Amino acid sequence: MDDFPAGPAMPAPRRPALSVVVPVRNGGRSLERCLRGIRASTYNDYELIVVDDGSTDESALRARELGAQVVRMPRSLGPAQARNHGVESARAPLIFFLDADVVPHEETLYLAVRRFEADPKLAALFGSYDDRPYARGMISRYRNLLHHYVHQRGDFHENVRPAHTFWTGCGVIRRDVFRAIGGFDPDLYRRPAIEDIELGYRLTRAGHKIVLARDVQVTHLKRWTLGRLVRTDIFQRGVPWMLLILRSGTPESDLNVSPSQRLSVALTGLMLLSLAASLLWPWAALVAFAGLAVTITLNRRFYRFLGAQGGLSFALRSVPMHHLYFVCCGLAVVFAWAMWLWSSLHHPERDKENQGARPDLAGAAVPGPWMGRVRRRRPLSSASVETRDRDPR
Repeated sequence: MDDFPAGPAMPAPRRPALSVVVPVRNGGRSLERCLRGIRASTYNDYELIVVDDGSTDESALRARELGAQVVRMPRSLGPAQARNHGVESARAPLIFFLDADVVPHEETLYLAVRRFEADPKLAALFGSYDDRPYARGMISRYRNLLHHYVHQRGDFHENVRPAHTFWTGCGVIRRDVFRAIGGFDPDLYRRPAIEDIELGYRLTRAGHKIVLARDVQVTHLKRWTLGRLVRTDIFQRGVPWMLLILRSGTPESDLNVSPSQRLSVALTGLMLLSLAASLLWPWAALVAFAGLAVTITLNRRFYRFLGAQGGLSFALRSVPMHHLYFVCCGLAVVFAWAMWLWSSLHHPERDKENQGARPDLAGAAVPGPWMGRVRRRRPLSSASVETRDRDPR
């Protein structure tokens, strides 16, 4: 057989600086807007990975048409597992998590990457929704503006401030740090919950640096309904977060659990009890009105912000919505404490087992879909991730 020269070796594909990971389940038009927003970024040294978490619509097809690498999950396993899959497919040293119902600003990717280039010690960064929500309904505008306002407050220096949690709606993390910490916990959080907050707690406990960057923003596309808002605040966020606090023994005083917000929750509960008591003792109504006056005073800057965004009428209509939010927070605390006490009484052996593992802060023991033990998350490896059905192209 004749020998032929092999010729020059083909160069390995260049590794991008950033991997954008978007988990989706039946994303519809929102996913398309999200991906088009990413493609319109001023920063272009990235790869785009969409993890299809068991969609029954054309999410995967639309993602491919817009140039994304699609990772197919064998079935719906939840956003925590989907993001872990996305990271295992990623090649870049930085992972940018985006929800499928947000649109980044043109400079969002650039601003985030620049922070990591300037600070080698930075492990993770997250941003916020902007003050221009896509959905124009009153409930949606209130909810998105509440998120924006909370994440824009605090002692910022050059548009960043320290944080000890994380947010995957718009968050960036170093890939090696993410893998070393064990990624998100798909066993503890099989459905959308606080898998990002729990990851942030583990990062902080391990000594990693996290910052909140208020100039890294995205536009939220989600349309909120009253029922969805209540379910989210109580069962998807409030209860699991409170249980995480109880399990970890870590006091929380940041973002929407600041001292003024905790006091507002307590005063709102006092208002409701006073109104009920006024049916027997009319003077109790004065206590309710006093509680209302104090909560409005405590949150006057937020209401002033809403007025600047939507006018006086919008701000006034938001006051009962805000108090409903406080009610949901209060109910979440009550439910979480009840679950915690029930678990302590009926499963005392679990608490003993968890005492040694508590510093690792792997999660909260929660009945139902959140039931689990505080345990050390192992570093992610290819063997720990199920087989993926990749886009053949």
